[in-house]
Amino acid sequence: MKTKTTFFCQNCGAQTAKWMGQCKTCHEWNTIVEEVVQKEEKRAWKSSNKSANTRISIPLRVSEIPLDAETRITTFDKELDAVLGGGVVPGSLILLGGEPGIGKSTLLLQVALSMSQNVLYVSGEESQAQLKMRAERLQKQDSDCLLLTETNTQNIFRHITELQPEVLVIDSIQTLHTNAIDATPGSVSQIRETTAELIKFAKETATPVFLIGHITKDGHIAGPKILEHMVDVVLQFEGDRNHLYRILRAQKNRFGATSEIGIYEMRQSGLREVSNLSELLISQKDEALSGTSIAATLEGMRPLMIEVQALVSSAVYGTPQRSSTGYDIKRLHMLLAVLEKRAGFKLAAKDVFLNIAGGIKVVDPAIDLSVITAVLSSNENIAIPQDTCFAAEVGLAGEIRPVTRIEQRIAEAEKLGFKQIFISKFNKVASLQQNDYKAIKIVQVAKVEDVYGKLFV
Repeated sequence: MKTKTTFFCQNCGAQTAKWMGQCKTCHEWNTIVEEVVQKEEKRAWKSSNKSANTRISIPLRVSEIPLDAETRITTFDKELDAVLGGGVVPGSLILLGGEPGIGKSTLLLQVALSMSQNVLYVSGEESQAQLKMRAERLQKQDSDCLLLTETNTQNIFRHITELQPEVLVIDSIQTLHTNAIDATPGSVSQIRETTAELIKFAKETATPVFLIGHITKDGHIAGPKILEHMVDVVLQFEGDRNHLYRILRAQKNRFGATSEIGIYEMRQSGLREVSNLSELLISQKDEALSGTSIAATLEGMRPLMIEVQALVSSAVYGTPQRSSTGYDIKRLHMLLAVLEKRAGFKLAAKDVFLNIAGGIKVVDPAIDLSVITAVLSSNENIAIPQDTCFAAEVGLAGEIRPVTRIEQRIAEAEKLGFKQIFISKFNKVASLQQNDYKAIKIVQVAKVEDVYGKLFV
């Protein structure tokens, strides 16, 4: 058979007849590569491979489709189930991406060993002995989960036909290869073809498939961008390997919202679900310290109380330093300029260091007021009361701007025992008129000067 070659963009997966310096689809440079393509008769999973649980789709009217047919499968992981929208939908393809060593394999192996369904865990990166060692570390070596070390999809589907698993886990999609494509594993055509075979298998047999995907140095999932369009759910596992906490986010979810997050704590025995992160992110102190402030923020649909730490000191060297961990440094510069211009605080000749406790990154503008109060607290060397928190955005004119879902923030602060919360004067709190919040005092302010007057004067 004559060998056929074509050109693919490694960034978006676009196909072209000849090599070009720039991809016309995604406009990236030097991403076009030549790959060998063969006929698709060699596909590992074919419609003729009918197993006992293979479904045959027939056209139905909307009114004829039963809603109770698509019952979700629980993973016995509350955080993962919440991010997925209530569990795993049969026949769905779920892609999990994250940095190396962040805990992707640990999370899915932990889920596979805990599920009551017949699970097949296929690894192309670790041997069965290594997987057994990991399972013993997770203290789940008595599970009925089947472990397979294989990278060829023809061999994988032969085992699937014999075992007929109810859930399939692939670690990772970049290590798989199929005989239908004469290309190296991890190439654009191999990733696209093996994913297409897994999608065909998942949809025909109603078997959910979990895929682990590597990411590039830019933070994107390796392989063509079309991979994220082909799957049903794209999950991102985030966190700093030097800290304990990991955040699971849904970047795409055809069966639920993408605003929910899951939080885990990395331990020697695996990943532990964290139901109340606020208590862990707030440092336990014997006495109030200057330079610390508590902010009521939101991560997805979940309200969190986080600790903002600031240190202001005289610049030893000529140019003052500005450093931020877990917070946008450009926004810190903006807030310092607001304090300098609008409120009259002389911070231009001082070093300012900012840190979000717990190692998490926050982009919610509602922590602006907490950042400013932490900076002022350190500058004045006056501690903010430990039972006080903040939830407001700060504008360029020094005005305190309202933030969304303020009722949830206030309720979370009240639940954790805070006695007062500073919010914008322009926030419309419906429950405020009904006096629903009896254990917490709501202080409404309009400008930065008002906050300074109430806290430090």
